Amino acid sequence: MSRPFLKMNGLGNDFVVVEARSTPFQPTAEQVRAIADRTSGVGCDQLIVLEPPAPGDGVDARVRFWNSDGEEVAACGNGTRCVGWLLMQASGQDQAVIETKAGKLYAQRAGERLVSVDMGKPGLDWRDIPLAREQDTRALDVTLYPDPVLATAPGCVSMGNPHVVFFVADIDSAPVKAAGPMVEHHPLFPEAVNVGFAQVLDRGRIRLTVWERGAGLTQACGTGACAALVAAARRDLTDRTAVLVLDGGELLIEWRDDDHVIMTGPAAVDFAGELP
Repeated sequence: MSRPFLKMNGLGNDFVVVEARSTPFQPTAEQVRAIADRTSGVGCDQLIVLEPPAPGDGVDARVRFWNSDGEEVAACGNGTRCVGWLLMQASGQDQAVIETKAGKLYAQRAGERLVSVDMGKPGLDWRDIPLAREQDTRALDVTLYPDPVLATAPGCVSMGNPHVVFFVADIDSAPVKAAGPMVEHHPLFPEAVNVGFAQVLDRGRIRLTVWERGAGLTQACGTGACAALVAAARRDLTDRTAVLVLDGGELLIEWRDDDHVIMTGPAAVDFAGELP
């Protein structure tokens, strides 16, 4: 039997979402790559599978994420927002609880096709990222890529997945496509890393481009936006609430006093189909 799916996107970061709460779906890495292929498959940045939660734990769905290279990952911010919207539409409620490998995430309706997700507390210790050796994650004391545009020491944050954030004066001159894949697989990051390039426009606005681990350059990265805000606020470059301007649109990120990071942005359904 063929399996139905929804094609969704959050600010152009696009997903194939598969319902597996009634019929299990355990894709191989090869199958994930075939689905994600934009020439011969459906095409997406990530594959998302909704699975049934354990009974009695107060969760609406268990969610798993795979990058387009076939590797399963623990977290995906834009994907979580899309899943939250789906679950709330199905239940008629204004909130949803989602179980991920990074822990429980809480989604709440924030307007017409707008969703806020409590992404939890950022990991700021070098072992949280993780790094191969001890470093001050506020500003790494290591050269990750030899380019004067990236001379400012980057910061590191875990949002359930690892992020490194370079602060640049002009994002248009940043060597994103050259540095992204090199830094992604730098020996300092044993699990590889998402690479953010952030230009602080003012204390409440950051321009951001992200080279995503296992997916490459995408239109938007939700966890990357959260990581960039936290990294900037730790260095007093911005306030603890800011608008993140990505290629696909804008996200509002708030690092609250209780240490939780809240991400608010849109979710959209592109089309429905069936996997071959």
